[in-house]
Amino acid sequence: MSSAKPSAPVVLLDISERGVATVTLNRPEVNNAYNGAVLQAIIDGLEQLAKEPKVRALVIRGAGRHFQAGADINWLAETAELPPEQNFAGSMLTTRAMQRLNEFPLPTIAQIHGACFGGGIGIACCCDVVVCEEGSLFGITEVRVGAAPTPISTHMVHAMGLRHARRYALTGERFDAKEAHRIGLVHEVVARDKLEARVAEIVDAIFLGSPTAIRMSKASMLAANGWTLEQATMDWLAHESWMQRASKEGKEGFAAFLQKRKPAWYKPA
Repeated sequence: MSSAKPSAPVVLLDISERGVATVTLNRPEVNNAYNGAVLQAIIDGLEQLAKEPKVRALVIRGAGRHFQAGADINWLAETAELPPEQNFAGSMLTTRAMQRLNEFPLPTIAQIHGACFGGGIGIACCCDVVVCEEGSLFGITEVRVGAAPTPISTHMVHAMGLRHARRYALTGERFDAKEAHRIGLVHEVVARDKLEARVAEIVDAIFLGSPTAIRMSKASMLAANGWTLEQATMDWLAHESWMQRASKEGKEGFAAFLQKRKPAWYKPA
């Protein structure tokens, strides 16, 4: 008989007695970088929580030192070698997880600490309220490894505006909490020891609102402004994503990252 301990769930779901659902990204050993298992767990968890009549609000957070460090590069590199159908399916997981979070019928709050890169930015952009601690660090870094952030691109533009999304998605620059607040990615920046309390205050504000009125308000704002995604658009976004990931530059970018070197396309000044 094997003595190996069962692995912990990559995403933890909890519903408080009051009706606050907490989704915790639970791969702290890799700074909560996501892979296929994490994405599927997010999709399944959101679908489950949306049907829970008791739930009034959702908080998403990360276990360990960081909120979310983007995609697991090892997973991306492995996926890039798969046949087209499986490659597309991998990109669709990211696209669908973001769509499910963006269109979740109840208020969502991202509680950010530490690093928030790549897909972590997408999660923040898909939440209704984003609060981060002062030491948080952000980056839309996909282009640095030869990938394109198409599964989160529409959400970035909606959250930050095209002007800011263009800058940070194209340069891959990292930026701090103050800049994240300036460009509209986060709503509030607080001291780390105040983060939990501030999120609790926002949740309490939500509970003062009529549940049905909140649902209707969110649904109408998203639909009237074209912030929901049709399947054809999701297919296109996922297709663009996997095609770039499987390209020559995509594979070079993953290899350079894993080997801790500059990619072949870099030309020093």
